[in-house]
Amino acid sequence: MAEEVLESFRKKICAELDQVVAFWLKHSHDEDHGGFFTCLAKDGEVYDDLKYVWLQGRQVWMYCRLYRSVERFRKPDILQAAKSGGEFLRSHAWVPVAGNKKCAFCLTHSGQAVKVQRTIFSECFYVMAMDELARVTEEQQYQDEAVRVMDQIVHWTQVDSSGLGRPELPGAGPTNSMAVPMMLLCLVEQLVEDRPEMAKKYNELGHWCIQQILQHVQRDGNAILECVSTDGQELPGCLGRHQNPGHALEAGWFLLQYATRHQDEKLKKLAIEKFMLLPLASGWDQQHGGLFYFLDVEGHCPTQLEWNMKLWWPHCEALIAFLMGYCETKDPNLLEKFTQIFQYTFSHFPDAVHGEWFGYLNQEGLVALDIKGGPFKGCFHVPRCLYMCEKLLDDLLGKSPPL
Repeated sequence: MAEEVLESFRKKICAELDQVVAFWLKHSHDEDHGGFFTCLAKDGEVYDDLKYVWLQGRQVWMYCRLYRSVERFRKPDILQAAKSGGEFLRSHAWVPVAGNKKCAFCLTHSGQAVKVQRTIFSECFYVMAMDELARVTEEQQYQDEAVRVMDQIVHWTQVDSSGLGRPELPGAGPTNSMAVPMMLLCLVEQLVEDRPEMAKKYNELGHWCIQQILQHVQRDGNAILECVSTDGQELPGCLGRHQNPGHALEAGWFLLQYATRHQDEKLKKLAIEKFMLLPLASGWDQQHGGLFYFLDVEGHCPTQLEWNMKLWWPHCEALIAFLMGYCETKDPNLLEKFTQIFQYTFSHFPDAVHGEWFGYLNQEGLVALDIKGGPFKGCFHVPRCLYMCEKLLDDLLGKSPPL
């Protein structure tokens, strides 16, 4: 019976992945300048030709990962689009900031810088793109570029952040935002795959990331807080009480993936109990279903206007997390949670008319923004979720991995 249920999930997920990828292949490519349009209306029409570096890097990564991992996506047009996107990034992403060079956040359609963020995340997705390009093309230049930028990110986060161009203000104390060690852990797992020399190089960094993420387990283990002090203490005010269930769930499967590679049973247990079950229990809307976007740990109304909306990406991360948890433990409770999230997600986000998923629902689960892409939603969370769930289900069902 369980095998039939898993097979039904797999069939639905495979079909959904095919149509989602087809949407981006059809609508997002800039044949004139390279790279990708991500501001797409519900029918795929481009409503703004600005290009966002996070999403450029993510789409290159996604195309490369599908090309090398799933046989039905091993097509020349996918590889060519990925290479074109990678070269667009290398040619246009870097701009001068505070006497250094930094990746822009937003570019014009032809590649001129529009905006720079004083964070590491554009560079992080650049690294992901370059490393996956190295794997599919076997060109050393891409791996060298990935390692070069990775080492710059580590310098900014652990040695000297002045290159980010962010002013140090007296009222803004240092904080440990969970997004930073999460992202670095994701990059470590990316760079070390099947590369023993990279595993050795980034072993200490991986351990640092784990310790930084675990600092966010607060209130006697009963809450995951998004921001804490640099010594792992709770911060005052709204910032300290802020919770992001989707981020906690994403951190959960990052931790579980790391724990599995290192055969760390204690970390596996903690990842599931604290970073999966806990945020699902506190973040699930008992009245309307779905995950709240933000919460206040003490039950105050969050100050973010979108706090009670249901966004696509937390549900994607939850699907990965609970299916990965079930794959590792065979705990039926985790499969039950996956089913709960699957039923909500697949009945609310996919667009049966034009393809892809809506990203922004109101609390009741109705479409609030009917765009398919924008400055933050591109070809990443949905296809990554579907791709990873397909592979996890293949493992559970004993199917041979597509090589």
